[in-house]
Amino acid sequence: MWEKASAKAANGSGWDRRNFLGALTATAAAVLGASQGRGDEPETSSPSEPAAARPPLLFSDHPKIIAARDAALAVLKPSDAELQRGLELHYRSLVFDTYAFAPRAAYDGAALAAADAQGASDAELQDLQEEQSMTRAATAPEERAELAEALRCAGVTCIFQNAGEEGQDPLRLMKRLARFTYLTDMAREVLSRAAHPDDIETAHQAGKHCLYFTGNGVPLPQQWVTVEEELSYVRIFFQLGIRMMHLTYNRRNMLGDGCAEPANAGISDLGRAAIAEMNRVGVIVDVAHSGWRTSLEAAKASTRPMVASHTACAGVNQHIRAKPDDVIRAICDTGGLVGVCCIPNFLGGTGDIAALLDHVDYVVKRFGIEHVGIGTDVAHQSQYASLPAAKAPSRGRRRTRYEALWPAGALGGRWPRADTLAWTNWPLFTVGLVQRGYSEEDIQKILGRNMLRVCRDVLNSNG
Repeated sequence: MWEKASAKAANGSGWDRRNFLGALTATAAAVLGASQGRGDEPETSSPSEPAAARPPLLFSDHPKIIAARDAALAVLKPSDAELQRGLELHYRSLVFDTYAFAPRAAYDGAALAAADAQGASDAELQDLQEEQSMTRAATAPEERAELAEALRCAGVTCIFQNAGEEGQDPLRLMKRLARFTYLTDMAREVLSRAAHPDDIETAHQAGKHCLYFTGNGVPLPQQWVTVEEELSYVRIFFQLGIRMMHLTYNRRNMLGDGCAEPANAGISDLGRAAIAEMNRVGVIVDVAHSGWRTSLEAAKASTRPMVASHTACAGVNQHIRAKPDDVIRAICDTGGLVGVCCIPNFLGGTGDIAALLDHVDYVVKRFGIEHVGIGTDVAHQSQYASLPAAKAPSRGRRRTRYEALWPAGALGGRWPRADTLAWTNWPLFTVGLVQRGYSEEDIQKILGRNMLRVCRDVLNSNG
């Protein structure tokens, strides 16, 4: 079935390589040979299925995955040799998304309608929608199959999962942490939870998938008794599995300025103390959403590798969420990295897979191969989300959340080739790197080894 679906999609995609199916069939053979050589087999949702019957990375019956794949192929136009080499290399590699989201489930429209009919508040409905999108793969068989298919097609070993929220309130931050802990506890045959970099290596060797948790905000009780008391929850959230935290989101907080604050002030004294505590405990400092001065001063304050986990290069495209060269250099000087994201507005240019690769090239050429990763900042959305039964009740226009300070023009716009950056197109990111002449060793650093190194260096600082 998957052969017929893939051939049909290739023929209708506008990508005119007539040997598409033959190239993928050759790739499948190479992948299976590689799996036998390393002692494992390609991951699918059905572990008992014979390896020879399992579809390779780009084969799928999923309409959204097929459409995104074909759009990216139409941009890249790889040769058969480039396609085969890239897919086989992707399969063999430890792939670590430096910041993203596990595939999202469709809402349970009936449950949402029932809550609405019972008078649920806007906040309750929003919370229920988020919980369903994050956890229904643990309870709904069709969503668990969707999760497994997206993970298989992406070929991603580990996602640095947004398991927190934009803010500092510990109770608010704990909600997403609980949801993804629940998901990985209840659907562990599909997706497990990593607490240590060794767990990510183990998942890779077994052909499995896992989440490594970032908490987004630094948890602060906001009682302002002592600095030590304010920062005590850094250790508590570390003990709960959080391995990375944002200093700020878009707005200013008590630690520093976010990227959308026009004043562009730097970090506060409390921000410096928070960085010191994160360094001590073993939590990675992330300045992806921080202002340029905040990011620069944070890098100079940190004694451990730090990151901008999902960003872009201002030297390629000027944007509030892109980092200028002096900031990137300061981050790299800590031993850290920048993760290039998949948001067209941030990338600029063509706003597609080629633009993503342009930003990767920029970091490599100016700052070195050791200091770049890919942090997609996107999620696969369930194909069932478009069904009428999954629709959430509409309550009309609502005000923008406080943290979401996006200046006019910073988001949105028309990006015709945005689907080339779909999360399930990870294997084609690798194909694109092959086309640009990177060695296998360097590609594997970009795909995940650089991020794994940072995780080890920071976690090993925990005394």
